[in-house]
Amino acid sequence: MIRRAASKFIGYLTGAVLQKFTNGIPSPLQAVNQKSLSTQYKQYYHSKCTPLTFRDVGFRVHSQHEEDGILLFIFSLIGTSSMRCVEICAGDGRECNTANLIINHRWIGLLSDGNKKNTEKAKKFYAVNLDTQHWPPTIIREWITKSNVNRIIQENGFSGEIDLLSLDVDGVDYWLWEEISCISPRVVVLEFNHLWGPDASVTVPYQDDFVAEFTQYGSDYAGASLQAFIKLSRKKGYRLVGTNAIATNAFFIRDDISCDWLPEIDAATCFDHPRAQFGMKHRLPSVKNKEWMEV
Repeated sequence: MIRRAASKFIGYLTGAVLQKFTNGIPSPLQAVNQKSLSTQYKQYYHSKCTPLTFRDVGFRVHSQHEEDGILLFIFSLIGTSSMRCVEICAGDGRECNTANLIINHRWIGLLSDGNKKNTEKAKKFYAVNLDTQHWPPTIIREWITKSNVNRIIQENGFSGEIDLLSLDVDGVDYWLWEEISCISPRVVVLEFNHLWGPDASVTVPYQDDFVAEFTQYGSDYAGASLQAFIKLSRKKGYRLVGTNAIATNAFFIRDDISCDWLPEIDAATCFDHPRAQFGMKHRLPSVKNKEWMEV
């Protein structure tokens, strides 16, 4: 009953009201509906009912897939400490994992991208958005490398505990997360290469100027496998709590943050979607013999 009620409300949330835009600026009803949904999540959790899953709660407002809904769910359960977020490779700032939190929940953000057109678009977007124009996120144009990532984050006013790190550079993501030490995110969301399935632990080798190789399906030669990130996450004190439906983005929570509904999960449960199965069977062979490193 509870899950059906939640699903019905989520259906309403992701319907016409949530998706309504006026001159490119989201309707204030988005924030109202999301905050109402967040309250319901907290009530469901504390009432000890059957746990909701990421498949129940995912939706997209500004994220590429259903990451917005999953992040709202996670922070509804574990709360926030600073409402501060860092996103590396945020594109034009409209379609990224932190935009919804910044716009509809007034988070403080640092968004970086290496493309000048992207950062210019992002600055213009947040400057005219009624919810961010008085305090827009910090937006910087930088090509992030192992040697500069900590300095850049710190120079832009972020250090210590933050609530969220989002990492999606289509390349040396593994090496960047390994290097980041100036911040301690409570939650990390990152893109992984699902072509390798749940068991292989591999990444592209590190290069400052690494550029992904794309096919019609996406960035096939790029990033790291989910198992590689799981091993790294354990070294850094995090646990895998889930992925989006099509197995492209993984969510990790710091181990000192406990939540019965967000336990560590087995990577093998993340690859049941047909897109993931297709990638493992048909896309991996074309890149399998390129240069990969076991980690």
